[in-house]
This record gives sequence, C-alpha cells and structure tokens, in this order.
Amino acid sequence: MNPLTNMRNVLKLSELELKKSSEKGSWHDMYKNSAWIFVGGFPYTLSEGDLICIFSQYGEIVNINLVRDKDSGKSKGFCFICYDDQRSTILAVDNLNGIKILGKSLRVDHVANYKPPEENNRNKERVRTNLEGSTPTPRP
Repeated sequence: MNPLTNMRNVLKLSELELKKSSEKGSWHDMYKNSAWIFVGGFPYTLSEGDLICIFSQYGEIVNINLVRDKDSGKSKGFCFICYDDQRSTILAVDNLNGIKILGKSLRVDHVANYKPPEENNRNKERVRTNLEGSTPTPRP
C-alpha cells in the first residue's frame, strides 16, 4: 500500500472518530457524577494553601486531601481536590494538566469514585485554617 493511501485512510478514520465523539459528547462526560480531581507530580514543598490558590481559579474548592507520609507528615506530591461544581473539574483538567510548577509537570485528571478518608478533628481544623487563612480557635 502506498503512503498516500495510508494517509487517506487515517484521515477517514479520524473523521469518523470525530463524528462519533461529537454525537456521544465529551470524554469528560464519563465523570459527570464526580466533582473530584487527582493532582500529582507537584513539588513536595507545596501546601494545601498553595494548591488551593492554584486550583481555586477554576471554582470553589470544598475539600482537599493532600496525601502525606504517615510517619513524617511530609507531602507525597499528590492530592485529591473536590470542587463545589463538577464543571470546575473540566476547566482544571483541561487547563492545568501538564503545566510546570517549580520545574515539575503536574498531572491533573478526573476521578470517578473517590471517597475521602475519615478526617479527625485536627485535620478538619488544618483544612479550615488553609481555606480561611486564620489560626484555629481553641475549642473548650
């Protein structure tokens, strides 16, 4: 088969695939029931507050789980973020996947069935502090 025929076949297949995908909708539709995204590959030095600053440009963040080493408490370089509106996940995935932060490329993707870990009161206070930017008020 000559290369020109191969190229024509590839173009025909691409056109068919585009027609099929436009009839089905976007690939993002598979995740329409989840407002969670996975973020990986960022520098270990980034905090929840840093990540909220970066990702809140696409919507209100209602939960973040920065995964940390159980013994040292240091970041493992990945987290899960939940938006108030699922449509924000599409914007974050499309606009932030592959960008570089401090020389490291982010991986940002949808998450279909994420269940956040049970939080103890200390973790809730830390997340509240990062979201509100204030020191936790001592509890009686």
